[in-house]
Amino acid sequence: MNLQALMKQAQSMQKNIMDSKSKIEAMEFIGESELVEVKMNGKKEVISVKIKSDELEKDDIEILEDMITLAVNDAISKINKEINDKMGSQAGAFGDLF
Repeated sequence: MNLQALMKQAQSMQKNIMDSKSKIEAMEFIGESELVEVKMNGKKEVISVKIKSDELEKDDIEILEDMITLAVNDAISKINKEINDKMGSQAGAFGDLF
């Protein structure tokens, strides 16, 4: 296999990876437990948190949902930063798949 064909194949693979990544980022995923529902997008960002409890007042539930959303997004941001710091240029070579 010559170098030009290998480069073309690599570019095709990179395009396929980026297309798949874009599709995943546009999707929404819902995680559920008995009392909590979390909706996230494919970018690993929390879209919403719903607390399923009749024991708390509505205002308390909304504040708690917002605080959980912020805390989870902050943790994910720290994970992504750590991956970037540790993997550096290698992570970038994979089109930010991590």
